[in-house]
Amino acid sequence: MLRFFKSFRFASNGLKEAFKSELNFKVHLFSVVVVVLAGWCFEVSFLEWIALIVCISAVLATELFNTAIEVLVNLVSPEFNPKAGLVKDIAAAAVLIVALMSLVVGLIIFVPKIF
Repeated sequence: MLRFFKSFRFASNGLKEAFKSELNFKVHLFSVVVVVLAGWCFEVSFLEWIALIVCISAVLATELFNTAIEVLVNLVSPEFNPKAGLVKDIAAAAVLIVALMSLVVGLIIFVPKIF
């Protein structure tokens, strides 16, 4: 049981490190605040909240995976390597796709409420 609780500490260490070292993670967290405030102001429905929460979680998780991949690639290949760069680019592309699709969901939810 102690190992189970230690895993939460390890996860929170990962979150703290991502927050300290990754500008994009901070940008995503700022976006979370904006989306949650907008959801509250525009009184989004229960199903809209679910969609927003899934999108928020997907973007943050993908950004964390991207960060983990970057750290691992830097560890394995500290000198410049085109294949290592490609791995990092592909991981970043995954974040981009999830972020863009989340933006589309946000637009679908919020644009009708604004206009």
